[in-house]
Amino acid sequence: CAVIKDGGDDPDATHGAWIWSTVTWREVPGVELEGGEGVGRVTKPGLPVPVGEAAINPVPRRMIRQAVEEVAEEALRSRGMRVVISVPGGEEIAKKTMNGRLGILGGISILGTTGIVKPFSTAAWMASVAQAVDVAVAAGCRHLVLTTGGRSEKVAMRELPDLPEEAFIEMGDFLGYSLKQCARRRVAKVTLCGMIGKFSKAAAGHMHLHSKGSSVDLGWLADLAADTGVPGDIVDELRGANTAKQIGDRLWELGYEAFFWRLCEEICRQAARYVEGAFAVDVLLCDMEGRVIGRGSTDASSANYRDWRRWAGGSRSAGAPLD
Repeated sequence: CAVIKDGGDDPDATHGAWIWSTVTWREVPGVELEGGEGVGRVTKPGLPVPVGEAAINPVPRRMIRQAVEEVAEEALRSRGMRVVISVPGGEEIAKKTMNGRLGILGGISILGTTGIVKPFSTAAWMASVAQAVDVAVAAGCRHLVLTTGGRSEKVAMRELPDLPEEAFIEMGDFLGYSLKQCARRRVAKVTLCGMIGKFSKAAAGHMHLHSKGSSVDLGWLADLAADTGVPGDIVDELRGANTAKQIGDRLWELGYEAFFWRLCEEICRQAARYVEGAFAVDVLLCDMEGRVIGRGSTDASSANYRDWRRWAGGSRSAGAPLD
């Protein structure tokens, strides 16, 4: 039998996919669960499913077995059943997910915690972040990179080419949750990479970066610009801006680079305080064109930290525009 997956309002790559279940008798007692076409295989440690098995998470496994046992309790006393879950086209669908990075190859994962999709649920994304951290740590990564999306991830990969693919995790808007997961797994260092819109929220102490969870304080950004030596007339102009990007574009155009470095310093401070100094924090601030426009670090051995001190303590005023 088969059903069509309804992902509701979740950003679900499997929305509309056919999920097939093929059930056959077998002589050996018990319920055997296996993945068929379009269901991936686990190839890396760190996931809740052992390496080599089909990527069907523990809760779906338990639910499937319970469903089979409820309807076939009498028959299962003398023989067993084999259940194969398949997703035609699952290998193509998986290319839209993080499965490859997690070491799930050949198809999608069968995930789930309750079997019920809730409108606008964020649980799936948060669960994927937690699993990505687990996989990275199991792969030996002590330095993880959290990005707000695909564009910032490309920048981070370019800037940190020595780190393995597993170290890069798209956290989306879940900054606080992702930092806590890294602290839970006792990583040594986290690099944050994103753009001014979301990261200006982090600099102001907001750990959830979605528009529904926090908003950009444009007045606070203008005050920060003033603190870095931006002249009053320009600061007044910034107070009339509509977005953080508009403020960033204007200051970059005028050459006030130190504003961006100071913003990164604030992000580092807020993130480190949130996890009570559990690990060192680096920040890469980038723009829409993929340029790194600011850096920061709590790690005195980091190149980011040395570059910031060059600006903050050098002969040039921290707020002076570039030549």
